[in-house]
Amino acid sequence: MTTAHPAVGRADGLLGLGRYEEAAALLGGHLAEHPDDARAWLLLGRARHALQRYREALDACDEALGADPHYVDALILRGTVLRHVDGRFEEAEEALRAAVRLAPHHWYPYARLADLVFRARLVRRGQARGGQLEARDLTELAAEPAALAREALRLGPEEVYAHEVAQLIARLSGDAAAADALDRAILRLDPQHPEALARRTRKVASAAGVRAAEAAALYADALAVTPGSAAMRQGLDHASYRLLRGTRWLALLCVALSGAGVGLFSSDTSRALPLSPGQRLWDLVPMAVIWGVGALLRYRRLRAGIRINLLSLVRRRLWPRIVLGQAAWAMVCALLLTQVPWTERTGPEFLFWAGLLPTFVTLWFDRKMG
Repeated sequence: MTTAHPAVGRADGLLGLGRYEEAAALLGGHLAEHPDDARAWLLLGRARHALQRYREALDACDEALGADPHYVDALILRGTVLRHVDGRFEEAEEALRAAVRLAPHHWYPYARLADLVFRARLVRRGQARGGQLEARDLTELAAEPAALAREALRLGPEEVYAHEVAQLIARLSGDAAAADALDRAILRLDPQHPEALARRTRKVASAAGVRAAEAAALYADALAVTPGSAAMRQGLDHASYRLLRGTRWLALLCVALSGAGVGLFSSDTSRALPLSPGQRLWDLVPMAVIWGVGALLRYRRLRAGIRINLLSLVRRRLWPRIVLGQAAWAMVCALLLTQVPWTERTGPEFLFWAGLLPTFVTLWFDRKMG
């Protein structure tokens, strides 16, 4: 392998900055004068791979291996690229196994091979079964890849990618305990890892007994670490929607109390109507307590980000507006029940059911719609 040329060093820096086109152009000029520079061909292959020019990347890998047949990094890149070139999994696996043989004490070839073997076998078995895979298929297919991933973890215990591969294999093969432990290990190594953080947060937030406010706080914490995570944004929206649904239950409770206040649930039909002004004013007290404690106090205790998301969710989506509309309608019915000096029970009975039914019509399926 030739000694690194200054142009190659600059191209390597450009790759690190994500300036792949510039790196490819610089390497192309260098290779025109130094066609036997294996490292330059490798870096050119990486640039083309990042640009999704897979066939050109494969050509660069072949040139690197032509200059140095035992170039481990070129074999690894070749195995990575081949899976994108007409699904040539067997050739990709051959290249990665050659890299493992040449570098048996390096973790990365094992991790790459484990990833490729597992995915390739999933594709082949899925094609053979018409896209239908059973749990026993996944367990069987994961045996060798899991062993390779364990070896990668043994050789690189602090490497995030080795843990990512092991976690993928454990998760897809149904080993939930191992997948969860690997997610915790990934977050120990990289607290801002978006996928692991999303999976961990979703697991904790969806556990039985976790209230909507607690789930919203968990998702807000995750978003503070990974603000670009679509999964965490969706989770926060769902938790915020659960909070909004709570206002509807408060309104329904007010309707029930209002019905009791005018004697709709009493067997004594001789209760005097209309209610006195003092009694009508007194009926407002429990409603104020319900909304003050159940909504206003809870809302003020929410973090600023969650409060902002609640308002944003109402503007962005239909069902949150429907829920708030139902709560408002129920409160209108509750206020009319208690504040109008009714002389007959026909009007209050109509308002009572008018306050309840529109909500109960949608109560059973809006959980999915929201």
